[in-house]
Amino acid sequence: MKKPQSVKTLEELGRVRLSKSFFMREFLYSEISQIEGVKNIPDDPELAIASGTNLCENVLEPISAALGRISIRSGYRSCQVNEIGAENNKYNCAKNEDNYAKHIWDVKDANGYMGATACIIVTSFVPYYERTGDWTALAWWIHDFIPAYADMTFFPKYAAFNISWHENPHYPKYIYSYVNNPHTGKLKGYLTKQGMSNFASSHQEFYQDFLGELKN
Repeated sequence: MKKPQSVKTLEELGRVRLSKSFFMREFLYSEISQIEGVKNIPDDPELAIASGTNLCENVLEPISAALGRISIRSGYRSCQVNEIGAENNKYNCAKNEDNYAKHIWDVKDANGYMGATACIIVTSFVPYYERTGDWTALAWWIHDFIPAYADMTFFPKYAAFNISWHENPHYPKYIYSYVNNPHTGKLKGYLTKQGMSNFASSHQEFYQDFLGELKN
């Protein structure tokens, strides 16, 4: 598939089904693109589709199957869109080189691996989060039950978070947050990463209350 150059070809790209529940079109919307007037269209649609398919099939689909509807806040970014977002930290985007194989799905990283990132909200988790402020319940559940995730970064509004899939089997998996951790009082930083003592231990205690409320 070539880079879309018309409404018809862009419609065809948007209709690509990445997994049972997700289509490419959901990941192409960008506020930066809308405001700045820059097209958010992949230069390499085939690579974007391959990366996005792995993200959806291996990460987003199993989360949705277990916890319900996922809302996509941000998905694919073209190099041009991301560059504007990163310029002088204008829209809090990482520079392009750091977003290859992350939000920029259609460019492999420096080591030649593909990957994809989306910022999502798990709708069923919002009531629990707004009542408790405990984003770690969702983070630990994903860590324990969705082994294909590569990294997560949590934000304050609705416990939205970036979640990634990455082709490199040795990718340094981690969970980071900009939200206060109610269990430790720590404002931001790593909840866990490979090498930390809590990485491989049991985490059920952190999400059992959320799962109990979900069943009721």
